[in-house]
Amino acid sequence: MHTPLTYSGYLQLPRLLELQEPRSTPPEHDEMLFIVIHQVYELWFKLILHETDKVKRDFSANDLYGAITTWKRLRTILKTLVAQVDILETMTPLSFSSFRDRLDTASGFQSFQFREIEFVYGYKRAQVTGAIPDAADERVRAERRGGERSVVDAFYDFLAQRGVTVPDDLRTKDVAEPTRPSEGLQAELLRVYHEQPELVILFELMTDFDEGLQEWRYRHIKLVERTIGAKKGTGGSLGVEFLKQSLWKPLFPDLWAIRHGM
Repeated sequence: MHTPLTYSGYLQLPRLLELQEPRSTPPEHDEMLFIVIHQVYELWFKLILHETDKVKRDFSANDLYGAITTWKRLRTILKTLVAQVDILETMTPLSFSSFRDRLDTASGFQSFQFREIEFVYGYKRAQVTGAIPDAADERVRAERRGGERSVVDAFYDFLAQRGVTVPDDLRTKDVAEPTRPSEGLQAELLRVYHEQPELVILFELMTDFDEGLQEWRYRHIKLVERTIGAKKGTGGSLGVEFLKQSLWKPLFPDLWAIRHGM
């Protein structure tokens, strides 16, 4: 006999709700908040990667409207990520310190999905994967992304299909290398802004997403700073100082650089 699918069964809620396991004894109240928020972040990271893979396919297929739709969703997800920092900021430094030592060496520095996000958007630094544990192929997943073509590489393909002259050095660069700005491409993008207005919507959505990620980085840094100050991270990183290294590093530098010429 067929068993009807239920809401709980479809979402696997019993399994999902058993995944929150505070380590403090006796239980510290805010540890549940800390666990839930970070698990939710990882779910959003999973969705960002899922949607990003689609936008790469949209670019390769020269699907402008598909790409626009996907970028709108990605931008909205980032707004949600930023808003969730407000919830974490209701936790005081004293409350966090009451269970911080239970984290042992666990740290957001080890988030392989966030490294995947950085790599798939062209912010590639092979050295940061060393902090990711080998367990469950987590480091392998991040490193694989580092060796794949990025969203920016797919964007070059899209632009070429739209009649934009993309400098040869960008089209042939090693995919393991980070995105770098190009004055040649900037000149072409500025021309496109005036001659292909249908692409302006796409460019602005990409800039929105880029700004959103920078905003999330800033909010995350200030959250860490107000919670642990100048202490080192639990995973052995430099804490706030490490996080500041990535602040104000745009994913799409050429889309920002052309602003002064408009």
